[in-house]
Amino acid sequence: MLKSLNTAATGMAAQQTNMDVIANNIANVSTNGFKRSRAEFEDLMYQTQKEPGTASGENAYSPNGVQTGLGVRTAAIQKDFAGGSAQVTKNPLDLQIEGSGFFQVLTPDGQVGYTRDGAFKKDPNGRIVDKNGNVLQPEITVPPDVAGLEIAATGEVRVIQGLNDAPTTIGQIDIVNFVNPAGLKAMGKNVFTQTPSSGQAIASRPGLNGTGYLSQGQLEASNVNIVDEMVNMITSQRAYETNSKVIQASDQMLQSINNLR
Repeated sequence: MLKSLNTAATGMAAQQTNMDVIANNIANVSTNGFKRSRAEFEDLMYQTQKEPGTASGENAYSPNGVQTGLGVRTAAIQKDFAGGSAQVTKNPLDLQIEGSGFFQVLTPDGQVGYTRDGAFKKDPNGRIVDKNGNVLQPEITVPPDVAGLEIAATGEVRVIQGLNDAPTTIGQIDIVNFVNPAGLKAMGKNVFTQTPSSGQAIASRPGLNGTGYLSQGQLEASNVNIVDEMVNMITSQRAYETNSKVIQASDQMLQSINNLR
């Protein structure tokens, strides 16, 4: 059987994965704090008929050799943690990290999750939570009937009880950073979890140790560029079609062999 059949099939599978990644990027173009992904590929092993540099005569060596590739596979799906644009909401509990870093939230299973989505709210007890009810860490409880809520760029949370009262500090929002953010595991719901590849979480106040400052009243939009994704989609589609043409051509070659008399 022609090796090109399997080789082209691996190409079609790779482009299908590529299209899945692109589709997920486009689907999340309006998701707060979403980071686009890109599929990365690598070639498979080679069938070597003649090693490069093999002696071909006295004091003569083959300059290239004869090696036939056997296809491609998905090596990784890389997250792009470039910042998204700012969306002004004027909601006092909407926060954007202007730079590197993640908010910490406590998931229902007791695990600490990390998110760039700063659309926070208050639960019935006054605790600051995300849209899924995960409690912001360190935990901060907003007293009832406050006249105003202020979150400084360095994460200090202050409230004003009365119009003539001085602001009172009720907590501090710390953010964390990682040596390799691309190694975080995406869990859905805009939450990542730590892995051995990401390294340990390094907590600090906003603006310290390379982290960004906080901006109150605005959110970070998705960093997906819809035009780039459309171009990538067309490129992936054409590559998929070309690989299918290779399978058709290989099938026709096999048919010609079968028709020999």
